[in-house]
Amino acid sequence: MRKPLLLALLLTVVATPAMANLQLAQKNNCTACHAVDKKLVGPSYKDVAAKYAGDKGAEAKMIAKIKAGGSGVWGPIPMPPSPQVSDSDVKALAKWVLGQK
Repeated sequence: MRKPLLLALLLTVVATPAMANLQLAQKNNCTACHAVDKKLVGPSYKDVAAKYAGDKGAEAKMIAKIKAGGSGVWGPIPMPPSPQVSDSDVKALAKWVLGQK
């Protein structure tokens, strides 16, 4: 009886960070233009992670892009800046996006 409860608790703890960051993306309106696995207005989070895989400076680039916005990397449609998003949320979002497989 205790093993299923422990397993459920462990699965919840392991799954929570991924869901929490998707919720963070939703809360900050990132999902208006981005989806996890398909292109919307901007690239999917999985495509972003694939593009920057192996780039040691990717997290810093992602943090700067979220805060300041930008254009030209994924096409002509600019990504608006998000200065209202806290530094801790920006860092969490960057880590989460870059962690997509």
